[in-house]
Amino acid sequence: MTTTAHPDERVSLKTWLGVVAVAVGTFSVVTVEQLPVGLLTSIGGDLGVSEGTAGLMVTVPGLVASAVAPLLPVAIRRLDRRVVLIGLLGLMVLANALSAFAPGFAVLLASRFLVGISIGGFWALAAGIAVRLVPDRHVPRATSLAFGGATAANVLGVPAGTLIGGLTDWRVAFAAVGALGLLVVAGLWLLLPRLPATEPVRLRELPLQFRNPVVRTAVLSTFLLVSGHFAAFTFVSPILQDISGVSESLISPLLLAFGVAGVVGTFIAGAGASRDIRKTIIMLGVALAAILALFPLLGGSPLTGSALLILWGLVFGGVPVAVQTWIFKGAPDATEAATALNTSVFNLAIALGALLGGVVADVVAITGVLWFGALLTLLTSLAVWRTRSE
Repeated sequence: MTTTAHPDERVSLKTWLGVVAVAVGTFSVVTVEQLPVGLLTSIGGDLGVSEGTAGLMVTVPGLVASAVAPLLPVAIRRLDRRVVLIGLLGLMVLANALSAFAPGFAVLLASRFLVGISIGGFWALAAGIAVRLVPDRHVPRATSLAFGGATAANVLGVPAGTLIGGLTDWRVAFAAVGALGLLVVAGLWLLLPRLPATEPVRLRELPLQFRNPVVRTAVLSTFLLVSGHFAAFTFVSPILQDISGVSESLISPLLLAFGVAGVVGTFIAGAGASRDIRKTIIMLGVALAAILALFPLLGGSPLTGSALLILWGLVFGGVPVAVQTWIFKGAPDATEAATALNTSVFNLAIALGALLGGVVADVVAITGVLWFGALLTLLTSLAVWRTRSE
């Protein structure tokens, strides 16, 4: 896939607003994907399911998204990417309406299935589209903006949804994100140009990406870091309440602090990745493993638990942009295929992390999800260290 803009062209305000619209789209889908994290206790209590079972609200869309991400670019072939993005966000709006009016947990899971389709498809296309809109010299900034939308979902989306759900009802929170999706649909329609694929992705190209050692290791890093993170983060509300003694009313402000730290981490990791991408990812893996492992030992008070949570956000905020930057460097001629593959693994990792974390939480203890997550993230550093080429 080639870029739309010529390297010598200036970037117009409308073009940058188009990149921002894509970023707000990623903000919307990531908010929807992670919204149950902050509302896990209230949803489980309202619908009469355990916290481990309620974690399926994260597992189901993750599994669906992991299947959709590599297949959708193949299925749509040369179809206008702008139209596809708008359709995927429209599906997200419909799914949120279904969530808001779900009479029971089964219907809620069905709505989360639709959310998975939207998430997988949007993520598979969004990063590549942002790159196409600007000249080469602006690609790092466009990439940071596109992934900044995901980080901003942690800063504003999930905490705001948690706050809305706490002040009103969890159903209202889902309805509010659906309303935001409608605004994003209008923005994409007005700001994005036509974006047909210059080279449609073929199914056989996807497994071929594993022959590239950089792509292969980057995708493995995504799986280990994201699954380790979500094994624990899916249960951040009971972790903070049971281990650190944080009151339920403070969960939303703490998630806001987590997200703000994540934004800072995004730019720190982006700067580090421009100098030494391997070292950056190794450091992220080691730091995240240390934070998760130490949480049950040092996070026994509201103060220390809050401090560790903020450090957690700072480190994980750098993961998506660091890994995606490595993929762009390692597969410059197969951006959409490699990104689709990484998106698939990203969402599979969310699903499996939440699923295995739920098993550990129900069978062992809530502290077990932290140590399990630490083990997975630590393995990342070993995998990246063994890959010498970039």
